[in-house]
Amino acid sequence: MSSAATHGPGFQTGHVGITVTHLERSTRFYRDVFGFEVTAESKEQGREYAFLSAGKRLVLTLWQQGTGRFDRSRAGLHHLSFQVEGMFEVKEVEKKLKALGVPFLHDGVVPHGEGMRSGGIFFEDPDGTRLEIYAPTGAEGHAAPTPGAPSCGFF
Repeated sequence: MSSAATHGPGFQTGHVGITVTHLERSTRFYRDVFGFEVTAESKEQGREYAFLSAGKRLVLTLWQQGTGRFDRSRAGLHHLSFQVEGMFEVKEVEKKLKALGVPFLHDGVVPHGEGMRSGGIFFEDPDGTRLEIYAPTGAEGHAAPTPGAPSCGFF
């Protein structure tokens, strides 16, 4: 049996597409928080979109097709997570979010589970899409908000 048949074809996440209600507002949010660059966009009525990249890599596409806030009770996306190198970067984004007045879904940095080293911050974009920025280490010593369950699953 070949390696590809045993382990799959090596899929990786390409980019994530998010439905938004107000393209300009959402584009500004993702640029301000993550530093993404707009690499393509359309402002044609009924076909508004923006492609957001980090360097040469397309990360996020925003599509102005929504009519209401993100509904966490419906099947589909649970949350979108971004990994950074370390806790220093998490805390830098936390400061930026506080300066922008973005509310957090947990109080500051929390581990992914009780006693885990990985953890981060949890918040929402302007349409209520749940977001996470985390680091693989540095959250040790912080209390998990939901003992016995993953913090990223219950917010």
